[in-house]
Amino acid sequence: MINRKELKPEIQALIEKKNFRDFTPIQQKAYPLIMKGKDVVGISATGTGKSHAFIIPILQLIDTSKDQIQAVVTAPTRELARQLYRQFSEINEFDDSYRIKLISSGMDKSRMIEGLSTQPHIVIGTVGRLKDLFVDEAVLRLDKAEILVVDEADMTLEMGFIDEVDQICGRLNRKLQMLVFSATVPAQLQPFLRKYMNKPVVIEADEDHPNNPQIEHIRINCRHLSYQEKLLRILPGINPYVCMIFARTKDEVKTTSDLLKENGYDIIELHGDLTTRERKQALKAIDSDKTSYIVCSDIMARGLDIPSVSHVISLGLPSSLEYYTHRSGRTGRAGRSGISYLLFNEKDIQGIKTLRTQGFDFEYKDYRKSGWVTVKPFDYRKPKPKNEFDEEVEKIRKRPVKKVKPGYKKKIAAEIDSVRRRQRRLMIKASIKQQQKERAKANQRARSKNNA
Repeated sequence: MINRKELKPEIQALIEKKNFRDFTPIQQKAYPLIMKGKDVVGISATGTGKSHAFIIPILQLIDTSKDQIQAVVTAPTRELARQLYRQFSEINEFDDSYRIKLISSGMDKSRMIEGLSTQPHIVIGTVGRLKDLFVDEAVLRLDKAEILVVDEADMTLEMGFIDEVDQICGRLNRKLQMLVFSATVPAQLQPFLRKYMNKPVVIEADEDHPNNPQIEHIRINCRHLSYQEKLLRILPGINPYVCMIFARTKDEVKTTSDLLKENGYDIIELHGDLTTRERKQALKAIDSDKTSYIVCSDIMARGLDIPSVSHVISLGLPSSLEYYTHRSGRTGRAGRSGISYLLFNEKDIQGIKTLRTQGFDFEYKDYRKSGWVTVKPFDYRKPKPKNEFDEEVEKIRKRPVKKVKPGYKKKIAAEIDSVRRRQRRLMIKASIKQQQKERAKANQRARSKNNA
């Protein structure tokens, strides 16, 4: 547990400013372990306070009188690195003796090297640029670090950066305390963890259940329309504070963004083809809450902290169903309610069925001229009306039995078979009568025609 009174005065002031009334489960579990020097694997979804689960104890452990790097934090994207840098740097408002440095792709390399004449206490950076300045240029003294944090480890693995993290780790102090935080820990990540972590303690946030009751999950059938065409039809029915629209690929993000702009929507787009300047402008606009719509891919949005998201729209299911949890979890945070829409077509149906088994409670709606209406699920089947024979069979099956005698099941099956045979005989008789009536009518029409 975290005792506020034991924290440094500047950290207490920071917590007060950020209005942290209660620490989240992942923060409560991680803090004492990190303070004891344990290696930790923290599994927690975005929005559960994962970043401050390591920021607070690292700030508590830093000795600003030491003129060396004491903690390194890696991030898979420059957006995440920049966000973590901002979060760490908030401590300087209360104590400017903490030297915190951002080492990120998209920044001028020569200027970064010049700024390392005095080594910082804490380094936050993208994996590739950290490796470049530490392993290749040898100007960043990460070998002095006592703590290494690999943030968003599953995303680091998915983006192909785990080998570069491996190269960094291979040159660090073997007594280094290693902290890995991730939404999931895929099997491919296990060899890396075994190689560098010393008896890690695995902790998991209690609030990571995918079916957050604060989130309303709504499925919308595209039928003959594309995701983008259906999106344009439902947007008039949504009045968001901030709405995140997820597409599978950067090309789909670009296509969707262009279409929304053509139709008069003011949007921010986040995808891998943006220039450094465009990314900075996008993040600045997100921070200022000036735009209501953000169109993005799963990779670009992972880990970004946007607390004002009221609506999420998924253009189809992601390639990995786990990402649907990350998408929908962007809303309904900090005690607020939220709505997650999934625009689906036939190829998404099997995935929806799988999500059902994982506890997601779906509503099926559509937006029409009259407003939002509830519609039948894609797999709805109208129940067949029961007849007297079905009721008779049901009574036989539910008949109370005081003592089961040998041959009981055969006797029940014979009774049911007798009812079914009687039903078939009556159906055949009814069919014969109907045919006789139809033939009589046909003969009468023929006689009437001949007499005429």
